[in-house]
Amino acid sequence: MLIQVILLVAIGWVAVVLNRSTADARHQAIRRLLLAAFIVAAAASVLFPSILSRIANVIGVGRGADLLLYGLVIAFLSFIATSFRRMSRMQSQLTALARELTLARAALVDRGVVPDVAGPDAPTPGGPAVSSDDPRDD
Repeated sequence: MLIQVILLVAIGWVAVVLNRSTADARHQAIRRLLLAAFIVAAAASVLFPSILSRIANVIGVGRGADLLLYGLVIAFLSFIATSFRRMSRMQSQLTALARELTLARAALVDRGVVPDVAGPDAPTPGGPAVSSDDPRDD
């Protein structure tokens, strides 16, 4: 019963992480401390496997291996949550960058600094137009 409460709280924590901003240094420090704690716990479970089994029995899990599996599931869900958030943030930054680049290029075209290139078949500056052998262009 205790393990179910622990797992549900951990899953709820992952859900909260999905909905929070973690871009500041405090959250990064917390993640690093949690990683260090995980490394110490993993090393201790390898060196002293009976301790993991005792902890599992105390919180209501039959074996230490099952407790380890539950912990890895929570860690995996946390990884997915943070990766999803990071990719979403990167996609937003990429979109903003593409917009800025497009607006900057449009401003240069308006001032006549760079030629207006409409596509792959548009003439290159100082060179002949590129022709296409595609019959659909006729």
